[in-house]
Amino acid sequence: MTVTYDQYYQKENLFGQPYRELIEFLSDYPEKGKVLDLGCGQGRDAIALARLGYAVTGLDNSKVGIMQMNRIAKDEKLNLTGLVENIYSFDNYHEFDIILLDSMLHFTKKEREREIELVRRIVSKAKCGALIIFCIQDTGNKVQTLEQAIDFPQVYKRLEDKKFRYLFEDEESGHRSESDYRMLIIEK
Repeated sequence: MTVTYDQYYQKENLFGQPYRELIEFLSDYPEKGKVLDLGCGQGRDAIALARLGYAVTGLDNSKVGIMQMNRIAKDEKLNLTGLVENIYSFDNYHEFDIILLDSMLHFTKKEREREIELVRRIVSKAKCGALIIFCIQDTGNKVQTLEQAIDFPQVYKRLEDKKFRYLFEDEESGHRSESDYRMLIIEK
């Protein structure tokens, strides 16, 4: 099966640098544990977090993206492993201290129920004390849908809820777009 992102990722570092807000939070976070980056793509977050001293596992269905990320990890001797895997069938969330979903959730009509179920499964299976980090486009009712999926019972602590703007620039094509984003971090 051809994966759409395999075609997009012919351009290395397609999405540029990780969000400053994410890196600032995790740079200051005292526990440099095990991170799971779901839908890691080419590894823009995974590579940055491994450089900060985290042990990172990145999952994505793009062989091209994972290959690029693993090459950088090998060249820089980073504690980073990329695996080509279907994030919807992955289930070992309890093994990680931090679970990251950056721009993974879109809650389109076609994917809404599947993504809500994924969020609920992650939240329920994450170990106690784990951080779950969502970076999501703050348009339409995406954030509201995410918050409803999490359902914030008393056992979850909201550590961060930050709004920011993301500027994407493709120098090659001249394409430029700005989007509102939210970074929501909970502790189980």
